[in-house]
Amino acid sequence: MLAPDEPPPFEVVNPDGSSGLFLFCDHASHRLPRALGDLGLRPDQLVDHIGWDIGAAAVARQLSAALDAPLVLSGYSRLAIDCNRPPGVPSSIPVVTGGVPVPGNQNLPESAIQARQEALFWPYHRAISALLDRRPRPLALLSVHSFTPHFPGQVRPWPVAVVYGQDRRLASLFFDEFRRDDPSLLVGDNEPYRVTPEGDYGIPTYGEARGIPAMLLEIRQDGIATEQGAMAWAARVTRVYRAIEQAIPR
Repeated sequence: MLAPDEPPPFEVVNPDGSSGLFLFCDHASHRLPRALGDLGLRPDQLVDHIGWDIGAAAVARQLSAALDAPLVLSGYSRLAIDCNRPPGVPSSIPVVTGGVPVPGNQNLPESAIQARQEALFWPYHRAISALLDRRPRPLALLSVHSFTPHFPGQVRPWPVAVVYGQDRRLASLFFDEFRRDDPSLLVGDNEPYRVTPEGDYGIPTYGEARGIPAMLLEIRQDGIATEQGAMAWAARVTRVYRAIEQAIPR
């Protein structure tokens, strides 16, 4: 699937960081393996939100630096395979995403599906697991994402959201501190969706299964699409995390 001269399927940043916060970014890149071509999509579609979480990697990198936190980033587009979807579910390799058909994902044989899993999905998750296993138990896990201002049939006015599943401990702290930090800020509570074991991989696997407080941080992409916007949001999240760090359940 990946030629020897292509980038690896994940990147580890600051693996020995001193922070109790562990960061990962499932949709950090819009790159496609050369073997998959363009999947039948236009260049502008490949770099749109269907291909990656715009601005999320920039925010995650700045959080890693500001908080001295380890970070793992995915290396390839979720159009090839979504690193935050359980293997085998329809959204893992989407045939339609955001209302856009993906011709190169139609009617894939099982061998092609497994090739993408082995080349792109499992190496990324093995990197997360290995780093978690060799470090002291983290205080909290934060999965950094972005979302679109508009979705078919839905307007999304909140600039940031906390997203969680069975464990709301970390999300509650972030939610309340975002509001204290800026009382005028509209914060989404499990918006635009919630974490489920059937639809999500990272938080159920690394947070809920290990008993570690964890959540998805969702920032609206129009706020972090520029370097200046990403820096401003990273500074805000850094400030909020520092304010709640001592209150995170151990």
